[in-house]
Amino acid sequence: MQITIGQYFPGTSPLHRMDPRAKILFTIALIAGVFLADSAAGYAVMFAFVFAAIRVSRIGVKFIVKGLKPILFIMLFTFFINMFFTSGGTVLLEWRFIRVTDSGVRAASFMALRLALLVIVSQLLTLTTSSIELTDGIEALLRPLSKIGFPAHELAMMMSIAMRFIPTLMEETDKIMKAQMARGADFESGNLIQRARAMLPLLVPLFVSAFRRADELALAMEARCYRGGQGRTRMKQLRFTRLDAIGAACVAALIAAVCVL
Repeated sequence: MQITIGQYFPGTSPLHRMDPRAKILFTIALIAGVFLADSAAGYAVMFAFVFAAIRVSRIGVKFIVKGLKPILFIMLFTFFINMFFTSGGTVLLEWRFIRVTDSGVRAASFMALRLALLVIVSQLLTLTTSSIELTDGIEALLRPLSKIGFPAHELAMMMSIAMRFIPTLMEETDKIMKAQMARGADFESGNLIQRARAMLPLLVPLFVSAFRRADELALAMEARCYRGGQGRTRMKQLRFTRLDAIGAACVAALIAAVCVL
C-alpha cells in the first residue's frame, strides 16, 4: 500500500533547508490558494507552482504521484457525485434520470484537482521536514498561545506523532490483509457492502497493533526522560533566512495570481 503522507525523505534541497515555521505557513497559504482557485487558469498556475516545488525538493514526481493512489477512489467518487448532481449549465448528456451538464463537469474536475493538490502540498511538507523540525515549527508558531495556558508543546508533539503514524498504520493494515488473505480471506470480490464487511475483521488486530505501538513509544519517551517542553533545549535553533524570504515572495505572488485569475 503506497502512502507518502507522513514519511520523511532526507535531502539537502532548498526546500529541506527552509525553516519549518516558514514551510508550515507556506503550506497553509497554499491550501488557502487551492480553495481560492476558481478557474482553469488558476488551477494551471497552482499545478505549475507545485510541480516547480517538487523539482526544487529533488523528490521524484513518480514518488509524489504514488501518494495519490490511496485517495484515487475518493477522487473518482467525488468526481462522479459532482458531475451527476450539479445542476445548471448546458446539458451535455441525458439518459433517463442521469443528466450531465458542463457546469457539473467543471465542478467535478475542479473538486478532483483540489483533492490532488491538497494531498501533494501536504506530502511536500512532510517529505521535506523531519518529525523533530515539524514539532519545533508547530510549537514555535503556537508558543504565543501558551501565555493563556494553551499546551503548545503537547499539541505540536501529538500532531507530529499522529502524522508520522499514518504510513506506519497503513503498512500494518497491508500486512494484516496479506496475512488474512493467505488464510483464505477475500477483500476484492463482491459489491461495496460485502467488501466493507470483509474489512471488519481487520479492525481488532489493527487496533491492538496501534495500541501496542503507542505503548512502545510511550515507554521509549519515558526511558529518555521526556517530561514535556519545559526546560527542553534544541540542538538546532530555528532562524528565518533569505531562502525563506524568497519562498514567501513566491507564495505571495502565487496567491495574488490565483486571486486575479
